[in-house]
Amino acid sequence: MLYVRSLAFNFVFYVNLIVQMILWTPYYFLSPRHRAWFVPKFWSRTSMWLYDKIAGTSNDITGQENLPEGSFILAPKHQSFWDAIAFFPFLQDPLYILKRELTWIPFFGWYIMKMRMIPVDRGSRSKALKAVVAATRQEMARNPRQLIIYPEGTRRAPGDEPAYKYGIVEIYSQLGVPVVPVAHVAGLYWPRRKFLRYPGTIKARFLPPIPPGLSKEEFMERLIGETEAACDQLLIEASRAPNPPAFPPTAMKRLRELGAKA
Repeated sequence: MLYVRSLAFNFVFYVNLIVQMILWTPYYFLSPRHRAWFVPKFWSRTSMWLYDKIAGTSNDITGQENLPEGSFILAPKHQSFWDAIAFFPFLQDPLYILKRELTWIPFFGWYIMKMRMIPVDRGSRSKALKAVVAATRQEMARNPRQLIIYPEGTRRAPGDEPAYKYGIVEIYSQLGVPVVPVAHVAGLYWPRRKFLRYPGTIKARFLPPIPPGLSKEEFMERLIGETEAACDQLLIEASRAPNPPAFPPTAMKRLRELGAKA
């Protein structure tokens, strides 16, 4: 049944994306941008509903009281495609940094550009970082926006060694806005590079914001320490669930390390 439900959800997930993208096109492109946000947020909610009903995986996202008013940076762990779509319904006007090639995809690229996302070219990291900071500062000056950036850059398996990039430190220091870390272990239920979707409850937490103005070293220490500690706790909770998902070797290793420390 795991394989059948996983295949069924993957099929319905993409059908839902394509159908909604086509059906909502007139409303989306004729509406002001603040109203058009209803469409991708509605798609996210329906996707999570289908995930629950077909794959048997529900969401428990807590800590919304930690989301500041106005502009800030949201810094989630990146383990799965789940964390790319699950959080923006909680944000007023989210802002993504993405590869420019994505804007060339029919419909999908048009949807992206409607929301004034920040496309970047592959190449020099220093040039790309400067362009991102300049574009984000301009967007936040126009109206409050919430930049979603993954501190580790690429998806990593649950329990894997942290690999935070320095880019978020530069963005934090130059923008001067709070950073809200987000902890979760969604990769246990929606694994990267696999089609299986394990049943259970994905728990995620918006952690207390890290205020602007800290030194780069103190900010990085807090970001890593607070995010990883919360992820460790969620990993332990997932292991104690009545019907835990299959744990990858990285998660099993981390559980053993946490057990030894305890």
